[in-house]
Amino acid sequence: MPDNAASPIIPRHALAGGLILAGLLLQVMQFTNLFPLAHAVSYCLWLATALLWIDIPRRTRRQAGILACLGLGLLVLARTWHGAMIDWPGILDGNTYVVAMLVGVSFIGLIGNRRGRSRPASKALTGARGMLGTWLGVHLLGSILNLSTVFMVGDRLERRAPLSTPQLLGLNRGLSSAALWSPFFASMGVVMTLAPAMHYATILAFGLPLAMVSGMLTVGELSRRFELADTAGFSLSPRSLLMPVSMAALVMLFHYIITPRLSIVSIITFLLPGVALLANLPCGPRWTLQRVHQHTLTRLPAMRGEVSLFLCAGLLTQGLSSFITAATGSTWTLFAHFGPLEAVASFLAIVISAVAGLHPIIGVSVLASMLDLDAGRQTLFAFVALASWAVGTSVGPLSGINLSLQGRYGVSGTQMMRQNLGYAATMTLLVVGAILVMEASL
Repeated sequence: MPDNAASPIIPRHALAGGLILAGLLLQVMQFTNLFPLAHAVSYCLWLATALLWIDIPRRTRRQAGILACLGLGLLVLARTWHGAMIDWPGILDGNTYVVAMLVGVSFIGLIGNRRGRSRPASKALTGARGMLGTWLGVHLLGSILNLSTVFMVGDRLERRAPLSTPQLLGLNRGLSSAALWSPFFASMGVVMTLAPAMHYATILAFGLPLAMVSGMLTVGELSRRFELADTAGFSLSPRSLLMPVSMAALVMLFHYIITPRLSIVSIITFLLPGVALLANLPCGPRWTLQRVHQHTLTRLPAMRGEVSLFLCAGLLTQGLSSFITAATGSTWTLFAHFGPLEAVASFLAIVISAVAGLHPIIGVSVLASMLDLDAGRQTLFAFVALASWAVGTSVGPLSGINLSLQGRYGVSGTQMMRQNLGYAATMTLLVVGAILVMEASL
């Protein structure tokens, strides 16, 4: 993507871009425990959002405002009605680590094409094969690189034309279905914390085949519903895979050897900007600084839509979590025994709440807080949590993947929800069947 150096720079945008960059740098410094101010990252990002608020598209601004007001209102209710202790200085911290990762991922635009020349586009892979390539590329690479793969693949497809509905659905489902089995997903990290005695081999034995069925379902359904003859897909050629595969290898190197205590999201946050800087250094330090400066003034303020949605959704999550915890307490359990019927009911409840706008992490966390699981039941709970996360994030209008697609490519979260309802219904039937089979095998 060539830099638009000729466009006039608005001082307010320049300040906001500097604050977003500062938020990224402060987040990276926190990984090394060199910066003691815990809330500085969120304050920088929220101040940048306030500066850019009037420039956010009206639909996005309205949705973000509603999320923020609901979250703040629930925090007030939790404090006034139930006497909950609220960490008011920290209420803006929700989703800041995800926003910092998104900012870090944006530096991918500085890799390659250093002189601002676009390369001629090769012939695109189209049709069902192209859709399969998109789903498979996002799924396999996304199982390691998480949300950043969506931007790598989506930006590559967008070079040809604005993304169409089938392309967006391929990106959505390719990533969300990886939550069924990937050990590097945030969902798996949450579940491992809530169910430490789960058997991952069992999860993999059920989750990976279910994810493959999701891919076949996606390709077949989209081929019937849409004319894909002219819809470009992601080619799994060595050239197109070079950057994401290289990034995945680097992430694995840092995760297992260099910085094993950091999560995948944390590693991506500092690794991708670092690689971008190294890729530009052969042109000289001055050129590299100019590229970073231009990126800060133009690209970072242009992220206002996705930054505002994630921050406001994080505030809503803070409010919901605080209110539900204060209202329910921890003196009772939801089920005396967590069997197949309870597992199916829990799965359906979390997916329905995702359709209503709640992130699945809320439903999973609330469910875990209301259960008293012995070691033998934790694998079933883990599968329910991962499956509800995979299906719920695909259809939920406020999930991370749909917020990202909305902020990055302008698609409506409600539209993505409608387009995925049939897919979610089919996946629900498959998950229910898997729960019954798993219960019989445990």
